Amino acid sequence: MEYYPDKMTPEQVRCFREDVLNIVSQIPRGRVTTYGTIATWAGWPSHSRMVGRTLRYTPGAELLPCHRVVNKEGRTAPGWSRQRLLLEAEGVTFKANGHVDMQRHLWEPDEATSPESVQRAPWS
Repeated sequence: MEYYPDKMTPEQVRCFREDVLNIVSQIPRGRVTTYGTIATWAGWPSHSRMVGRTLRYTPGAELLPCHRVVNKEGRTAPGWSRQRLLLEAEGVTFKANGHVDMQRHLWEPDEATSPESVQRAPWS
């Protein structure tokens, strides 16, 4: 049997989901952050894809500003054309290649927004 040091227990999955949702809820209007940044702040830096799955499959997540999460190059989610429209409505600009201008709009959480300092959301 193989050992997977980064495999989550059910309790870790629950905490990860709560942290992801709390971090996403704090992304300011007109700013974006990345799946990887969220995963790192949630304590699981190698789980950026799980951030996407969390946002897609958690009931109630659609009430959060999920459209403010992009990949590290600034690409929007494949198959979600409305994401760009939502970002543009907030003043987010895109480069000629269709990616968010990350130099202008990247939001990095700070100590005040760390998962440990955030009040748990109602869906927790």
